[in-house]
Amino acid sequence: MDVIRFARVVQLSGIAGVIGVSAPASAAFVEDSKASVEAKNFYMNRDFRQAGAPQSKGEEWAQGFILRMESGYTEGPVGVGIDALGQLGIKLDSSPDRAGVTGLLPQGPQSKRAPDDYSELGLTGKLRVSKSTLKAGTLIPKLPVLQPNESRLLPQTFQGGQLNSMELDNLNFNAGRLTQVSQRNSSNREDMTLMKGPRRNIVTGANATTDQFDFIGADYKWTSALTTGYHYAHLDDLYKQHFLTLTHLWPVTEGQSLKTDLRWSSADDDGNSNVDNRMLGAMFTYSLGAHAFGVTYQKMSGDTGFANVNGADPYLVNLVQINDFANQDERSWQARYDFNFAGIGIPGLTFMTRYVKGDNVNLGAAPGDGKEWERNTDIGYVIQSGPLKNVGIKWRNATYRTSFTSDIDENRLILSYTLALW
Repeated sequence: MDVIRFARVVQLSGIAGVIGVSAPASAAFVEDSKASVEAKNFYMNRDFRQAGAPQSKGEEWAQGFILRMESGYTEGPVGVGIDALGQLGIKLDSSPDRAGVTGLLPQGPQSKRAPDDYSELGLTGKLRVSKSTLKAGTLIPKLPVLQPNESRLLPQTFQGGQLNSMELDNLNFNAGRLTQVSQRNSSNREDMTLMKGPRRNIVTGANATTDQFDFIGADYKWTSALTTGYHYAHLDDLYKQHFLTLTHLWPVTEGQSLKTDLRWSSADDDGNSNVDNRMLGAMFTYSLGAHAFGVTYQKMSGDTGFANVNGADPYLVNLVQINDFANQDERSWQARYDFNFAGIGIPGLTFMTRYVKGDNVNLGAAPGDGKEWERNTDIGYVIQSGPLKNVGIKWRNATYRTSFTSDIDENRLILSYTLALW
């Protein structure tokens, strides 16, 4: 009940903030609004299997709540609205010797003890003209040049402004500037910096943080099956990046299809780093009824590994549970299999397994080339009926082995439920 009351307060605050809007003009603002609360119970165990690892194990358990509210728009040529995102993470189990590596909870700077809870409230104002929308405030943009991390208890968020326009048929245009980031296990907003990774071999100079990430790009849908895109990003003083994408779906025959996903990027330094990277990624997925068979290839070239904002997910075909295979000069391959049990009369039950192998990693002055591999298995079930309908449970298991950093065995158990409030 408290969650519902909080959501209503946010909605009413937004309505009150629209100055000069009469009651009739506000009707769509209220009637088109929607809100939901997502509850997520997350247990994670990360076991470092290599002798000499700085920490033998990470293990934490937490409960998260995510309140999402979206208003409609006021009537007229310029529609006005407001969105809200409330996040709360609650510690259920943690200790200083097991904290800091799961990404579920913050870690205290002195005691290294996770706090009992952490929270954040983000508000976003929005304007709509025709088929164009301008948003300012808390954002979770999803673009090839920036993929916010949503793989833990609470999502990573950004502060800034974003313009989305669909004025031209089949063209989806995005541009904007981000100024700060709130990481997935933090309620603090901070400047952005580069992700360096174990062997990306990226080096930055002094003052390697920035409050300016600019992006612009568009995706064009040529046919119902083919879409291409170009996106550009500039993390001020750190790197500039061009990103090309292509997706194509070929309906081979009834119940069968082949999906092609191609990605290429080029990134260079912007004065305060040594970024120099070219990335090529290709993913092919053949669907046959309830089965899906996938293969990928990914190649890094240049003087560094892949460049992306620290904490965000790189948009890579071999980004998997633990690793992204984006080190300097690395080549990697993946084989994947998915099965949807609805095909044999068990809707809601899904299975996925994959194996990724990488080699040719540039180890700098160390002799030889680095090698690594990862194996993942996901099993999930969403209850289809009864009082627990739409409750989901997922087990995610991973094994990671490497010649140049710590080996890892990992298990995640996630229980989730989303309730529509209105």
